[in-house]
Amino acid sequence: MSQKLDSNLTCWVLTNGMAGFEVQGIGIAEALGLTPVMKRVSPSPPWKWLAPHGPAAPDTGIAPPWPDLLIASGRQSIPYARMIARKSGGQTFTVVLQNPRVAPSNFDFVWAPAHDRLEAPNVLSTVVSPHRLTKARLAAEAEAFAAAVAHLPHPRVAVLIGGTNSVYSLTEETAAHIAAQLGAVADSGAGLMVTPSRRTGERQTRILKDALKDKPAVVWDGTGANPYFGFLGLADAVIVTCDSVNMVGEAAFTGKPVHVIELESGQSRKEAKFRRFLDAMYESGAARPFRGTLESWEYEPLNATDEIAEAIAVRYAAHIEKQRSQSKKG
Repeated sequence: MSQKLDSNLTCWVLTNGMAGFEVQGIGIAEALGLTPVMKRVSPSPPWKWLAPHGPAAPDTGIAPPWPDLLIASGRQSIPYARMIARKSGGQTFTVVLQNPRVAPSNFDFVWAPAHDRLEAPNVLSTVVSPHRLTKARLAAEAEAFAAAVAHLPHPRVAVLIGGTNSVYSLTEETAAHIAAQLGAVADSGAGLMVTPSRRTGERQTRILKDALKDKPAVVWDGTGANPYFGFLGLADAVIVTCDSVNMVGEAAFTGKPVHVIELESGQSRKEAKFRRFLDAMYESGAARPFRGTLESWEYEPLNATDEIAEAIAVRYAAHIEKQRSQSKKG
C-alpha cells in the first residue's frame, strides 16, 4: 500500500519552533503527500511550566477550522494536541512525534524513538528518527554542490560536527583532537567536506578550519546555502559527532559507512538514552565508532520516515472508516 494520503487533506505541524521537531513533522507530512501549515506555540508561564500535563494556553493561531491531520512534536505542543482532539470531536487525526510524556491513548498515533522504550497499542518505535531526506533530494543537493568540491580526491568524506548540548561537551581540547584525526584522514588521501553547526562554537570551528586549511578539505563558513545535504549526497563515507540523533540517523539514510565520534559526556539521565541509541545504531550495522581511520562496509540504508508514514496512513484509513460507520448509525 502507498503511504500517500489525499493531497486535499488539511495538515498542521505544531511545535514550539525548534528546528529538530519541525524537520521531523514536515518530513512525515511530505511523505504522506501533504503540504503542512506550520503552527508554532510559545506559551508563557504558568502554561509553559505545566506542559505537557496542563491545559493549553490561549493562542489566537490555534483555532478552528481544525485540520484533518495534526502532527505535534515537543512538550509544549502536547496540551494543544489534546485540546484539538477534544474540540474537534475526534474528527482531527492526532499524531505525536516523540514521547508525549502523557498517556499515548490521548492521541490516535504516537511515534517514539526506540531508545525511549515507550510501549502502547498505538505507538510505533524505530531506531532512527523521521526526516525530510529522500533519494531525489540527496541527488539534487549533491548536484548543487558538486562544483564546490570537484577538486577534492576520493574517497570524499562528509564530516558533520555538532556541539555541546545537555549530554555531551565539545571543548576546545576535544575540537583539537578531532581536528588532528581529520587531518590524518586527509593525509591518507581522503577529501573532507566539513559542516560545523550552530552549536559547534566559534573557537572550536576556528580550530577545525586552521587545522585543515592546507589539507584537501572544504569547511563551510556558515554563509550562503547550507551544504549539509549536498555533502551527504556527495559522500563516499560519513564522520559525524554523536550529539545529534537526527544527524546520525540522516547519515545512515545514505547507505554510506557512518563513523561516529563519541564526545565526552557528563552526568545526565539523557545519556542513557543516547547510549541505547548509539548501541542500536552499531548493532544495525549502519554505524561504527570512529577510531581515527576510515573503514568500509555495506548495510541497508535506514529510513524510518516511510515506515512511520505508512503506519499513519493505515491508521488514518481506519479512522475515516470508523467515522463513516458512526455517521451511518447516527
